[in-house]
Amino acid sequence: MTVVQTPAGAVRGVSRSFAGSTSHAFLGIPFAEPPVGPLRFAAPVPRAPWNGVLDGTRPGATPQRRPFAEVTSVPEPSIPGDDILNVSVFTPDPDASGLPVLVWIHGGGYVAGSPASPWYDGATFNRDGIVTVNVSYRLGFQGFGHVPGAIPNRGVLDWLAALRWVQESIASFGGDPTKVTIAGQSAGGGAVLQLLGLPSAQGLFRGALSMSGVLTDLGRDEAEARSRRVAERAGIPWTDEGFASLTEDELLDVQSADDDLRGLAALRRAVAEEMDPCPVVDGDVVPFTALAGMRRGVGASVPLLMGATEDEFSGMAQIAAEEIVAAGAAGSLTSLGMTPASAARYLDANAGLEDRGPVGIVGRFLSDAWFRSVVPTVAEARAGGSTWAYRMAWPSRLNGLSEHCLDLPFLFDCLGHDAVPAITGDAPPQALADALHGAAVRFIVDGDPGWPGWSTGRTARVYSETVDDVPEAFASTLEVKALLHD
Repeated sequence: MTVVQTPAGAVRGVSRSFAGSTSHAFLGIPFAEPPVGPLRFAAPVPRAPWNGVLDGTRPGATPQRRPFAEVTSVPEPSIPGDDILNVSVFTPDPDASGLPVLVWIHGGGYVAGSPASPWYDGATFNRDGIVTVNVSYRLGFQGFGHVPGAIPNRGVLDWLAALRWVQESIASFGGDPTKVTIAGQSAGGGAVLQLLGLPSAQGLFRGALSMSGVLTDLGRDEAEARSRRVAERAGIPWTDEGFASLTEDELLDVQSADDDLRGLAALRRAVAEEMDPCPVVDGDVVPFTALAGMRRGVGASVPLLMGATEDEFSGMAQIAAEEIVAAGAAGSLTSLGMTPASAARYLDANAGLEDRGPVGIVGRFLSDAWFRSVVPTVAEARAGGSTWAYRMAWPSRLNGLSEHCLDLPFLFDCLGHDAVPAITGDAPPQALADALHGAAVRFIVDGDPGWPGWSTGRTARVYSETVDDVPEAFASTLEVKALLHD
């Protein structure tokens, strides 16, 4: 057992041996008061100091109540409790000073996920001299839904509060508050992009790593309209009292009531509409979209490393497989919003996918629409900023695809975890984990992952059976980028 004195009080953690080194884990440290009662839909309130020693040997409560669809194999426990605004800190040496810091924001579509996943254990980064902080924040309607009279973007405010806690407290664990890199995957990668383009977040981190990041933010009017629909489905008045009368399970029921996607029409809606819930452009907490912020130069001085997997959500095309086969690839793409000319150019740019058939091609389009086209979009928005890109193209030995979340166990160098074969198949290559994890370490420590930046021929590092630097690496997504982001 190890005890650390933070500005708010003492915390007891547990020391573990790992790969010839030591990792100290301090779990479930509250950075804000529990968001219950009058604080449920309020801005986070910094945690009051406590007496005695806080037990940080077990994971803190997480807000996840249910898994996010069927698109992820990440083991993500749901831990009951109200004290969900907490962080877990992993450090190689709490008596050290000046160590770089990784702050991890988990994914899960802003409605699910858990910072307590064993894949997110910071021991591997501790081995490399990096302090790791995992953030728990409000999810779903509680974190992002529009509640009349309540402050918007509570989940965003939770991220900011956690980062301020890091600034104030991470030195107690050996970390340097001037050497913080924020990172996340999927919705967590989207959170990184949101923070990167958010004026109020500047100065809280010096680097950003976005994996499969989403670019999604609702306008205030649309957020209000969706909030009214939630109230109607729940049979409550559209008031703060009405929403406060619902339990979290009841809110989960009504916010996901129409999420049963089927057919091309449903895919078209999913491509055209923003995620729900997600950050809202309210003019205050979030004054403009993340992309607009970057185009204004917000975060331009912060180095960014970002990328995506080749086949992110390719499996989603299966829900409309019969229609896609009947319509053909070109017809399906026009049904999803492309003009015939744009669809033809997209098919030409992706000619190497012809052997996958129409369903496989539409699956790549969906992956491009939600994730892969974000990379060139953000890189170009950050003109003048230091940006590096990667592609995870290694094919899983289960299905030959590089799907959503496949890069996570490589990033965290946890291929030995017993849940990893469920996404990679047997015997995934350790050399690939060494390469991707090593690049992340270099970026966190030095601000440069070790290959030419985007400004050099729009180059990305491609991780597959070999590791190569490829110019124009996201050129096949440009028709989708023009459709959705330009």
